[in-house]
Amino acid sequence: MLTYETIKKLCKEKGVTVTKAEKDLGFAKGSLCKLNTNKPSLEKVQKLADYFGVSVNFFTDSDSSSNIGTYYHDNETAQMAQEIFENKELRLLFSAARDASPEDLKTTHDMLMALKRKERGYNDDTGA
Repeated sequence: MLTYETIKKLCKEKGVTVTKAEKDLGFAKGSLCKLNTNKPSLEKVQKLADYFGVSVNFFTDSDSSSNIGTYYHDNETAQMAQEIFENKELRLLFSAARDASPEDLKTTHDMLMALKRKERGYNDDTGA
């Protein structure tokens, strides 16, 4: 459940104050502390999820506060997610991929794999 305590913990993990998060998100000052009494709109919940790098479902899970810091099932995935979050170019790729068609995603994947093979000196499509 989305609570002020959950937001405070997420802010602490992100290294920002609640006031800074409100400002970054364009929310009114003090609006996040009212989460325990006022149900936020889906748009506001989506903005919070995007800002903190979690899913909307994270906030609807009744045990979400205990999941903070252990959102991912393994350390490799958590590290990869953190690297994406911290890298502007990688975030842009993932943001663009949200709206891409399956065909565009396949084309992009094929192009990236071809670049990877080229970088490694492979000449054919087998990767050998």
